[in-house]
Amino acid sequence: MAVVGTGLTLAGLKSTFFQRFGEVNKQTYWDQLATTIKSEKGKETYAFLGSVPPMREWGTGRLARGLFAESYDVEALKYELTLEVDRVELEDDQTGQIKIRVMEMADRAAVHKDSEIGRLLVNGATTGFNSYDGVTFFNTAHVSGKSGDQSNVLTPAAADADAPTVAEFKAAIGAAIARLLSFKDDQGEALSISPTGLVVVVPPSMYLTALEAMNATLIGSTSNVLQGAARVIVFSHISATDVFYLLKTDQAVRPFIFQDRVALDFTALEQNSDEGFRRDKFLYGVRARYRMTYGRWEYATKNTFTAA
Repeated sequence: MAVVGTGLTLAGLKSTFFQRFGEVNKQTYWDQLATTIKSEKGKETYAFLGSVPPMREWGTGRLARGLFAESYDVEALKYELTLEVDRVELEDDQTGQIKIRVMEMADRAAVHKDSEIGRLLVNGATTGFNSYDGVTFFNTAHVSGKSGDQSNVLTPAAADADAPTVAEFKAAIGAAIARLLSFKDDQGEALSISPTGLVVVVPPSMYLTALEAMNATLIGSTSNVLQGAARVIVFSHISATDVFYLLKTDQAVRPFIFQDRVALDFTALEQNSDEGFRRDKFLYGVRARYRMTYGRWEYATKNTFTAA
């Protein structure tokens, strides 16, 4: 059987794929927003134990107090991306097209985790997209032990909900930070978190407004006390023009969890494969098993502007 002289090898294409994947992966945000947990089985149980009780006066002696246990199960998902290339294309274009396509595959694979976080953000108030406490991730009635109802959903005011001003965005960020700092644990005690590691996730339409609100020295004639308080990132996955999210990303468990089960792999079926022989088609594909899921709702707020 005649062999197509592509000048390419699986090892070479795999190297091309992973080199490009590494370059693009450096430009993504998922590993800054999610806690990575290496999984050794298909399903993991995340036991979000209640907070350690606060210090108390010794009194008559030590008092052992239990932890309030909350947990949920997360099953790893299998992902793939496969390209089919006609043998004739390779005969007529020895190396160029296939290398470009392999690099485009790497682009898609690298940004997938970001798109999954975008999906979780956008659907966070939708039935079925639940946090560990059994209600939707963005909810007005989160309850944990003695905490009482707590809401990580805010509706800041703006003259035009789809185009908030810099001053309106600044006010909204201030309210969101205050809400994060007010959350209580299952003992009814303040979480006592600091306003550090804050990230503002915005849609493309809000990017420049958010940048100015977070970086300007003055807003109008007023000193901007929130200058540098949060980093701004833009997610094209967010299509709504009236919403942004505030995330705290420097805790042990972040707003999202990346459950890493089987690492990404690249493989190919070429001229010696059944597909190559029967159909004159070469297949190039990637496969991985993982899951992006919700972590701590206490470190995230959804903020939807409403017309004043």
